[in-house]
Amino acid sequence: MLVSIRNKYRHLPKQVKASLWFLICAFFEKSISIIATPIFTRIMSTSEYGQFNVLYSWLTIVTIIVSLNLCYGVYTQGLIKFSHDRRRYSAALQGLTVVLVLAWTLVYLGFRDFWNSVFSLTTTQMLAMLLMVWTSSVFNFWAGERRVALQYKSLAMVTLLVAIAKPLVGVLLVVYANDKVTARFLGLALVELVGYTGLFFVQMYRGKTFFSRYFWRHALMFNIPLAPHYLSQIVLSSADRIMIANMVNTKSAGIYSLAYSLSQIMILFNVALSQTLSPWIYQKIKDRRVADIAGVAYGALVLIAVVNLLLIAFAPEIVPPIAMSVFFIFAFDLFAKFEFYYERTSLIMIASVIGAVLNVALNYWLIPILGYEVAGYTTLICYVMYAVVHYWFMNRICREKLGTLPYDRKILGLITLTFLAVGFLFLGGYHSVVLRYLLILITAVVGFSKRDYLMTIVNQMLRVRKPI
Repeated sequence: MLVSIRNKYRHLPKQVKASLWFLICAFFEKSISIIATPIFTRIMSTSEYGQFNVLYSWLTIVTIIVSLNLCYGVYTQGLIKFSHDRRRYSAALQGLTVVLVLAWTLVYLGFRDFWNSVFSLTTTQMLAMLLMVWTSSVFNFWAGERRVALQYKSLAMVTLLVAIAKPLVGVLLVVYANDKVTARFLGLALVELVGYTGLFFVQMYRGKTFFSRYFWRHALMFNIPLAPHYLSQIVLSSADRIMIANMVNTKSAGIYSLAYSLSQIMILFNVALSQTLSPWIYQKIKDRRVADIAGVAYGALVLIAVVNLLLIAFAPEIVPPIAMSVFFIFAFDLFAKFEFYYERTSLIMIASVIGAVLNVALNYWLIPILGYEVAGYTTLICYVMYAVVHYWFMNRICREKLGTLPYDRKILGLITLTFLAVGFLFLGGYHSVVLRYLLILITAVVGFSKRDYLMTIVNQMLRVRKPI
């Protein structure tokens, strides 16, 4: 059997192997993190572990401000738009990120007492944070280029080695350190420094460019308006838990956080599928062949819907509305590709800020009245609105730039309404064990009868890409 599996694997197309390994890497990273959590909660006190999570939350925010997330929005789009000069483009963005990190480091060092008091962190923690802003950007630039070229072997190797090294080094440092919070954070920074620095020199050597006025200006003009978008996404994903803790109690926040974490497992499917499809979609837009996108997009939405319904069927009652939000996160990403490609970043910012403000307002209004469980529904409402606004912006851009619309509104509506209807049916069945498992049985029978169609969708997802 093993020989048969190995032979089948060898004959898989390269794009199928790449997609498979991208998904494996995403799940492996998450699994290692989950496995390591009980170890660190045993060797760190509750207070220390809480401080570390706060520190890591600050890292997410500081990364957006310092690096402008150049390795995300603008980079994948640029790899396609500047495909004829990809190596110089990659090296130039690496150079720009170095300048940004160094500039902010000087700003920090000049007023470090002030910044330490603002963040309630030590100088060592702040410097480690700035170092990780750079190292994570280095890796994401290199990984983005590997994904576009479908060079999955080196990406998988680096990802897996670093994922294993982080908890191992972290445990060794935390066990023998007095300041366990700083030791845990320094462990992450040390592993990334050793694991990723060489990738920076690889891209710089290949591109032989540090400064490019054109590439730097393009990247800054593209991503500066996106900073509020990235910060708003943090608000959308975090505000509910913070508000529950402050407005109800920490116990309720903990219960909700667990449910949120379960639903976020589905984000891994979103990320893996999006990373596979993004360069291909950008290439189709560049070639003005957007009609090719629709069939793949519909299939992707069906696949994401099915995966989320599987979680909803067996998860605790609070999970379904949060899990359903994941579907709309993926839908938003499909629509926003056109905004990214045509550099309408101000529209992306507007939609994100509206979503974040609405989320905070609804939580502030409804949590005291209906309890903390309502936060799952406010999250779903906000992401539905988020996707609808981006759909409207996408259509506006496509009419202007392409003279045609990429998706059929009726088909999108049918997929979406079916997903919501089945999801809420499962939610209604939580109070009746018989009804719940009857729904699961019906879904399983339908899924089995449509297995050929579902496999066709999966194969279509995996085969759309060739090295670009």
